[in-house]
Amino acid sequence: MSHAANGRSSPRGPGDRRKLLWILVALVAATAVALVFSLWPGDEDGDRGGGEASGADTAAAGTPTPERSYALSKRPRVIPAVSGFEAARGPGWKPGKDAKVVAEDDALDDEAALLASELKLDRATDGDAGPGDVELALDEGVKGGGEAYTLKTEGGKVRITGSRDTGVFYGTRTLKQLVRTGGGVPEGEVHDVPAKPRRGFMLDIARKNFTADWIEQRIREMGDLKLNEFGLHFSDDQAFRIASDSHPEVVSEPHLTKAQVRRIIKLAASRHITVVPEIDSPGHLGAVLKAHPQLQLRSGSGSPVQGTVDIANPAAGKLVDELLKEYAELFKGSDWHLGADEYLALMSADPEGSYPGLAAAARKKYGPNGRVQDLATGWLNDRAKAVRGDGRELRAWNDGFFTGGAVRPAKDLQVAYWTGKESGKREPAEFLAEGRKVLNYNDEYLYYVLGQPNQFVYPTGERIYKEWTPRVIRGTGSVPAKYDSQILGGSFAVWCDLADSQTQDQVAAGIRLPLAAVAQKLWDAGEPPLSWGEFKALAAKAD
Repeated sequence: MSHAANGRSSPRGPGDRRKLLWILVALVAATAVALVFSLWPGDEDGDRGGGEASGADTAAAGTPTPERSYALSKRPRVIPAVSGFEAARGPGWKPGKDAKVVAEDDALDDEAALLASELKLDRATDGDAGPGDVELALDEGVKGGGEAYTLKTEGGKVRITGSRDTGVFYGTRTLKQLVRTGGGVPEGEVHDVPAKPRRGFMLDIARKNFTADWIEQRIREMGDLKLNEFGLHFSDDQAFRIASDSHPEVVSEPHLTKAQVRRIIKLAASRHITVVPEIDSPGHLGAVLKAHPQLQLRSGSGSPVQGTVDIANPAAGKLVDELLKEYAELFKGSDWHLGADEYLALMSADPEGSYPGLAAAARKKYGPNGRVQDLATGWLNDRAKAVRGDGRELRAWNDGFFTGGAVRPAKDLQVAYWTGKESGKREPAEFLAEGRKVLNYNDEYLYYVLGQPNQFVYPTGERIYKEWTPRVIRGTGSVPAKYDSQILGGSFAVWCDLADSQTQDQVAAGIRLPLAAVAQKLWDAGEPPLSWGEFKALAAKAD
């Protein structure tokens, strides 16, 4: 008789216990999978914080395999920092071997070709963008003006849009830098727009010759930093550095040919940079006066005044106007710098007594109360007439503007404010209260003067990054916030007073971090998102 027949349970052998164990394991695994699906993806509390989570097979037959999950993306780090970012979950984008750059509009062909060449991607001339591609498009719906852009990374593809090609170009600069510093672009959407419309770098090529190749390399760097103005100070006491057809006798050696200048202008335009020329007058004209000494100002004692033309002599105005009109045909951009600083006659304690010839001319032209400053203001207004037109905006150094007198500077002249080291000069707030627009060239932070003469010291990127904003126009103090919209932006400037103090390569190295810091503060004047150490490390990666 069997044990079963007696109604008693048969004892379980080793095989039965193994079956029971496998059933328990399957139940536990199924419970774990269910818990995983309840937590990810998309649940903040279930974020595993490490990017990808690989799928896991379970022991239970028929249990689905979970898909990959991604941590919420982090704000991209670039110089200048993006002004807005919407994080998302996804793999982001990295340049693959089959990736291509696609422009939806022919107006973006240049931007597409440049980016494709920089990232070594294919450039598609037709067809739609697919997974892995970069797509460039114009979209009037992008808010913030022509320099604003969006950069959206989704589904393994990047789409850069702007209302104008300038904004799209800046989006490609962000993409390029992210690839260079981190290998790719995080999932999500960048919304970016600059705080200030004028973001510049100015170079004194009159006192020190810089080669065309060196200048072109700086322009490429400016484009990557989203700077949009390149100031070219090419005439001073030491030299006149661009070829002239109207007055070849004033040109120095070495100098830039017009063909070289056209190439510089063309390269700048491809980076959406305006070249702003400056022929400084009525001071700083020593190179011109070497060929025309009869136009030089003389004091009451008959002594010639260094680099200074006699503004009472109509022939001086005629010569300068001929040069201005010639170069207005070469530089067809929207801006022009007229100079007007440091006219030595007006730096005298008694201009009328020291320069009786100017005083007599002022009274003859402006009446018995006419002064030398009226003659200088009239000179500035006349030179403005020579280049004004076609929407061109004009600027002059702040010490070329005077209060009172019979003549006022033209209302459309913008103030390029530089001097905080000379006593008696008008404060920035005075110009702003008059309603003038101001560009910030603050010599306390933004002047890189070769040889460090006259108490100048080489500016550091760290000091600019931590202390300076566009509202810090003179010295270290800020103008009231109510004037912010009148401050168009600013410019970092290299002056070559002691030209042999540094080589071209030393200048390039010395200005690298200061220029990056200026770009950051002009794009976003607020507190930078990175510490100085983080910013410096990022700048090193971006090189």
